[in-house]
Amino acid sequence: MAITIYHNPGCGTSRNVLAALRDGGHAPKVVEYLKAGWTETQLRDLFDKMGVTPRQMLRTKGELAGELGLTDPKTTDAAILQAMVTHPVLVERPIVVTQKGVFLCRPADRLAAAL
Repeated sequence: MAITIYHNPGCGTSRNVLAALRDGGHAPKVVEYLKAGWTETQLRDLFDKMGVTPRQMLRTKGELAGELGLTDPKTTDAAILQAMVTHPVLVERPIVVTQKGVFLCRPADRLAAAL
C-alpha cells in the first residue's frame, strides 16, 4: 500500500505515527513539509479530501497563529490558507495519505483508520 506522511520530525506525535507505520512493515514516503513547504493547491486538495476547512487544520498551539490574527473568527479561510503556505508550521500534523483517504493522525491512535 502506498503511504505518504507529511511529517515534522520535531513533533512527538508525528514521530510516533512514523514509527508505527514502519513498525507495521510499511515504507511510507516521508515529506518533511517544514523543509518542502506547501502550495495552496496542495493544501486545498488535502483538506478537500479530508472534508475539513483551513481553520479546522490550523495549528493554534504556539503563538504564531494568534500573532498573525488567524484565530480571529473574522479571518477568512483564504487568509488562513495563505498563511499556511507562508508559514508551514501552521498546519496540524501529521497528515497521512493512504488508499483509504487522507487523515490527520493527531492523536496517533487515529492512524488505525488510515490503514
